Amino acid sequence: MKIAFFSTQPYDVTFFDKENKQFGFEFEYFETGLDEQTVNIITEGTDVVCVFVNDKVDAEVIESLVSKKVKYIALRCAGFNNVDLEAAHKHNIRVCRVPVYSPEAVAEHTLAMLFTINRKIHKAYNRVREQNFSLNGLLGTNIYKKTVGIIGTGNIGAVFCRMMKALGTEVLAYDIYQNEELLKDGIVRYVELDELFSKSDIISLHCPLTPETLHIINEENINKMKDGVMLINTSRGKLIDTHAIIQALRSKKIGALGIDVYEQEEKVFFRDLSGTILEDERLQLLTSFPNVLVTAHQAFFTDEALSQIAYVTLDNVKQFKANNKIEGRNAEL
Repeated sequence: MKIAFFSTQPYDVTFFDKENKQFGFEFEYFETGLDEQTVNIITEGTDVVCVFVNDKVDAEVIESLVSKKVKYIALRCAGFNNVDLEAAHKHNIRVCRVPVYSPEAVAEHTLAMLFTINRKIHKAYNRVREQNFSLNGLLGTNIYKKTVGIIGTGNIGAVFCRMMKALGTEVLAYDIYQNEELLKDGIVRYVELDELFSKSDIISLHCPLTPETLHIINEENINKMKDGVMLINTSRGKLIDTHAIIQALRSKKIGALGIDVYEQEEKVFFRDLSGTILEDERLQLLTSFPNVLVTAHQAFFTDEALSQIAYVTLDNVKQFKANNKIEGRNAEL
């Protein structure tokens, strides 16, 4: 089996080459993302394309894959909103993903972002490096006894719920599918979105991007929130309406924002743009706010998570080849 990787970073090569010792597939790595132009670089004999969150796998790309006799699309991530599944099924191209890869990694990064923006750790670090030991402007609040609203209680959201409960907070949750273990253990209280928005001091997003969740953080819902609410998003960038969040930061409705994902991140993230002028004016504006923390989609970025992503991706391909289906987990789409 020959696999073409798109949006390849050096760490992808390291972890996939390591895990491939037990599979023996042939790899071809491309740094460029997959879209209607770059699909043409796929070489003869390629059976699988392996893509990441910002690769574009729409109907046009899928038709090109069909013409090149590609049989499988393997996502090395959990989200799949960038793939036209209807077109893939129409052309009998099988699609798989990595539904779970160290949910603790993303949940821990969410917690790190919360602590950082609340206690201004990033600002304190920079000050001390400049021998400025003043505490002015670094005032935070106790997380203890705050009300935390968590939207999405799947694998990652459930881990974060338990973390926040351990910190002595009241945890409100919203999900169309309630997590029975969280309920049984007394970790969360499920509420409607309006109640979550109105009662939460801190809101964290852990839901997939669907037509229903697109811009779930919009002007209307922001107006339902407490003044000075903290908002964190380590899930999908388009859950937040960027224009609305900028206005809420300006009005101080949003007291602090931590985002590891961004609505237009495919043009910026996973690239070194330090020697260029950032053309995304909204992102440039967001990073100028003193109460905004942006990280570049790194919540998943741990040794354990990358090892799991590589192994599960390759095992998915192995199962497709052997059985034409994937057994035992929610990986096939």
